[in-house]
Amino acid sequence: MLTSGLMHLPHDAPDQVRPAPNAYLERLFSLSGRTALVTGGSSGIGYAMAEAIGRAGAAIVVVARRERELAGTVKRLSDHGVRAASISADLGDAGAVQRVCDQAATFFGEIDILVNAAGNNIRRPMGELTATDYDLTMRVNITAPYMLGRHFGPRMAARGWGRIINVGSQQSISAFGDSGAYGVSKAAIAGLSRSQAEAWSRQGVCSNTVIPGFVLTPLTAPAQAIPGRVEALAARSMTGRNGLPADFAGAAVLLAGDAAAYITGQTMFVDGGFSVH
Repeated sequence: MLTSGLMHLPHDAPDQVRPAPNAYLERLFSLSGRTALVTGGSSGIGYAMAEAIGRAGAAIVVVARRERELAGTVKRLSDHGVRAASISADLGDAGAVQRVCDQAATFFGEIDILVNAAGNNIRRPMGELTATDYDLTMRVNITAPYMLGRHFGPRMAARGWGRIINVGSQQSISAFGDSGAYGVSKAAIAGLSRSQAEAWSRQGVCSNTVIPGFVLTPLTAPAQAIPGRVEALAARSMTGRNGLPADFAGAAVLLAGDAAAYITGQTMFVDGGFSVH
């Protein structure tokens, strides 16, 4: 019997009539056949995103500076059944960024998903920041993501599909804890996602920013070392705890796949309510 255009199947309907839940989830979230480039993918949020996207089916090319850590990362990913390769590069060096652009597609084919998770976190009082501090922060945190997007975005658009995930910060939207040049760069990364979305969304390329709360990673180690800081930041979160890299797996898979085809130019807060408390 038809009701409001929908057919209601009896509970004992044959399995072949009822859509398999796994098939439905595959259509939404599978990344099989895709290739992702993840900067800063050897640790912290970057690694968590790389692993999640890889375990959802994509091949992964990880970019970080230290070759030993990269070798360990590739092994960890391989142990999860992920096809993985790595490029050692200092993203503060324009020549190294160009080398990433040149080499990334040589491992598993063209890059479909770009995750910009690499960053530095120079946090001193504004008046104590040097010109070198500022320059290095901008080169790593915003210039490299811009250059990588400028290279891979048009190629994604030409193929009619692509995803860019830029990792921002609470400093993308607010200032605290000596935001300084870091805050400038992370505000810019949210603007970069909007500009990329404007440029390529009509060609099937979605670009979004993920904004973490306070996450326990190597990048935040200096803040964690301040007595009482970890506890105070956990109390500020609505969940009552600080973030962990694993908290970013779901957001990464969502934003990297077909389920996010109508999500673009947005900032997704994965912060336990930190930003609204």
